[in-house]
Amino acid sequence: MFRPAVRKSSARSAFAMLELIFHATVRSVRRTHGNAIIGLLLNILQTVIMVVVFYVMFDLLGLRGNAVRGDFLLYVMSGIFMFITHTKAMGAVVGSDGPTSPMMKHSPMNPIIAIAAAALGALYTQILSAGVVLFVYHAAFTPITIHDPVGAFSMLLLAWGTGVAIGMVFKAAMPWQPEFFGIFSTVYQRANMIASGKMFVANATPTYILAYFTWNPLFHIIDQARGFIFLNYNPHYSSIRYAVTIMIICIVIGLMGEFYTRKHASSSWGAKR
Repeated sequence: MFRPAVRKSSARSAFAMLELIFHATVRSVRRTHGNAIIGLLLNILQTVIMVVVFYVMFDLLGLRGNAVRGDFLLYVMSGIFMFITHTKAMGAVVGSDGPTSPMMKHSPMNPIIAIAAAALGALYTQILSAGVVLFVYHAAFTPITIHDPVGAFSMLLLAWGTGVAIGMVFKAAMPWQPEFFGIFSTVYQRANMIASGKMFVANATPTYILAYFTWNPLFHIIDQARGFIFLNYNPHYSSIRYAVTIMIICIVIGLMGEFYTRKHASSSWGAKR
């Protein structure tokens, strides 16, 4: 009643939304652990453990000869970083606050801001984790050389973008059938352990086997990333355009589904489940 009327311009509204996304992103990053530093260290430790496990597995199975000519551990990390970034981004978006969440009762908040915050939080933690692991390996063990750092980082962003896009599709469909789409999203994430193609080189794989992997945008991203990382590798069976196309299509479908779900969402949907 006694609050002065303030005319909101487009610039003021945009800055207010960016500020809200920033604070929601900080909340998303701190959600895994009360202490932000410990949460980031746990994420770095998870990345290191996965790299070590795959390194040992490659060594025991005798698959080192099938890798790209160059630093073998960098070859392993190239697939692990893309896979974790894609999976974490998708999981963060699927697990973000929905239209019936208590956070949506606060006037400026909406599901799109929650999705953006979860996605940016996942991107921040993965870039920091990858940077720390690469720096420690470069400084403490052996110097590494990335042929095209800008292209390799672009593939990391594309892995994140496709994860966000696919996560938005699952996020929009989740309120309609939580059990089915929850299981389906988990199956997709687990299937990418193999379907992403991070365990082999596409150029050295028979065509009849590649047919089982080329549907996956993450397969194309990992193969193209190795082309940017290693001087002696030129990918022939993958395409950046395919991954970008899938990302754009999934974002459009996810946004349409999110706006439709928001209009029909109800807190009593799960009452009979």
